[in-house]
Amino acid sequence: MTTFGSPSRRSGAADTDTGHGLTTYYNGACPVCRTEIQHYQKVDARHDVGLGWHDVSQGNGGLAIFGIAGDAATRRLYAIDDKGQLHAGVDAFIAVWRHLPGYRWIARLIALPGLHAVAVAVYEGILAPLLFQWNRWRRRRHR
Repeated sequence: MTTFGSPSRRSGAADTDTGHGLTTYYNGACPVCRTEIQHYQKVDARHDVGLGWHDVSQGNGGLAIFGIAGDAATRRLYAIDDKGQLHAGVDAFIAVWRHLPGYRWIARLIALPGLHAVAVAVYEGILAPLLFQWNRWRRRRHR
């Protein structure tokens, strides 16, 4: 599991902007990312899960305490849980799926050691870089 340090919640260092158990940080400027997150937001709202959602294309929010800003913030999905633990990439997806009805099974499946390694390799080695480069190309083209 890829997670990062756990700052003190009392200091406000890991403030997730919402006070909910998990806040997801996604790149809303990426149409693919935005569409997927909008789907999860609808599931969240329909089942009154109460997750937090933050579009990093509008600012880093709670990622700043981890030193994640700019391109690094838009490069992959992040989530901060209720303990102030940062989850990145596939582990952020797993954290989100664990909270959403209908997705808990995929969280358990992808968390299995062999499948987790494959998912990380595909996401970090192919999907995240391609989406990041495509989104950068789109931004340059629209300037």
